[in-house]
Amino acid sequence: MQTAAFSELFPLFNAASPETIEWLMSNTVEHEYPTDRAVLMEDAWGNAVYFVESGWVKVRRHVGEGFVTLAILGRGDFFGEMAILDESPRSTDVIALSPVKLLSISAQRFIQTLFRDSQLHHRMLQLMVRRLRQMNVRFQLRHQPPAIKLVNTLVSLGENYGIPTEYGIEILNIPFKDLADVSDISAEEAAKIMEKLHAKGWIRVVPSRNAMFLTNMRQLVHLSGRTQ
Repeated sequence: MQTAAFSELFPLFNAASPETIEWLMSNTVEHEYPTDRAVLMEDAWGNAVYFVESGWVKVRRHVGEGFVTLAILGRGDFFGEMAILDESPRSTDVIALSPVKLLSISAQRFIQTLFRDSQLHHRMLQLMVRRLRQMNVRFQLRHQPPAIKLVNTLVSLGENYGIPTEYGIEILNIPFKDLADVSDISAEEAAKIMEKLHAKGWIRVVPSRNAMFLTNMRQLVHLSGRTQ
């Protein structure tokens, strides 16, 4: 992969110098995982930062006898940075929602890179603040109707990871349970809302591609209460 393609794929490195990107690329390790495979277990947090080259993953937490999905991440995003920065153990793991390709950079090398490139350090802070703001939005939605919560999740996934196509914005056909967890609603509510959105023609699911198309992004954004 060329340095320009690397920085375009991963927004974290938009402001990094070509020398920094070359150094990082020479120190990355590639990983491939099938659907449902554990990508990162609880005891592995803090060893490296991981970047999603392709595919989708979910971050989940063990609760009682089961799990709750905390976040869904797609192409171009990263995870594992918090455990490196605060050096504390984690109670979450990461699972592949689809076949996924990852790049990892060891904790030591990543920290070295942040010290070497102040622009990268600043960009890292910007993206972490953006994540905090997204969490704040979810908190503000806690008393909203389930449909608004779910549509906000779909719009966020489309904006952050969606691929524009002639049929609409393509994202993964994410299981109802995971969509429900992230949206803070029940799986039953998620199923009913998705059925209504499909009936309106605002989304389209193609099981053969394991894909969902957000076919009317304007209406979805309007329902979410956001402004384009």
